[in-house]
Amino acid sequence: MHIKMFADQPRASRARRLLAVTSCTTALVAVPLCSPAATASAQDGIEDLSAQEIIDKALDAFTSAQSLRVTGTDKSADLGPDDPSSLDLFLDRDGDCNASVQFKDGSTAMLVKRGDEIWLKGDDAYWKTEFPGDQGERAAELFKNRYAHGSASDAELKDLAGVCDLETIQKQAAEEARESTNLRKGDPTTVDGTPTIPVLSTEDGLTHTVYVATEGKPYPLKKTKKGNGTDVTGTFKDYNKPVPSETPSADESVDISKLFEETPSP
Repeated sequence: MHIKMFADQPRASRARRLLAVTSCTTALVAVPLCSPAATASAQDGIEDLSAQEIIDKALDAFTSAQSLRVTGTDKSADLGPDDPSSLDLFLDRDGDCNASVQFKDGSTAMLVKRGDEIWLKGDDAYWKTEFPGDQGERAAELFKNRYAHGSASDAELKDLAGVCDLETIQKQAAEEARESTNLRKGDPTTVDGTPTIPVLSTEDGLTHTVYVATEGKPYPLKKTKKGNGTDVTGTFKDYNKPVPSETPSADESVDISKLFEETPSP
């Protein structure tokens, strides 16, 4: 299973590029996987299982989670200015999420989704890149220190709902599982104080390492992808904890439709 952390996509607007967060979420657990096979009983120490059995258990744990938080960085050599370089994403199977993203050029954006409502906040650099010329200047002023607010049915925001879709991400992780014979275990280590066993896979010059918890449920807690100029690291935490319920207030929000009422077409 290979899913790129920050997907290679044609150049597009920043709002569209935020969709790369969806790829990021699945990529951090992605190593070549086979379909789940019979594994040792739960009381066996997971570190004593084969590399494939460990990954099978980690995939099962990941796909059963009701919510999780993902943090990631991409320091790859070929990262473009419009590509996300870091993210913090908390999402659940109901489609709710909080996300913050920093792009390679230093601009930032934040996304909040609750039910059908979406809030998107960018800094000046974000909006000036999102919209050309005077329109970008006006957008930066209209949304300065505030969120663009609308619904998942709004044309400008509907695609961003996919960033928050944990259930689809989990299905993609399972569907893209495939046979592999090059998995191997590394030496036990810890991730944020939790004992883990790393499982490595090398393909096309890239080494994928997934760190699987050996205490409690065998969740993947960290993923790295390195080689050929690629340098991606991500962590998984807060499994099954609720996504924070706070949403931006009316004073912090501006309806997305105002942008098109108050800014001229480019």
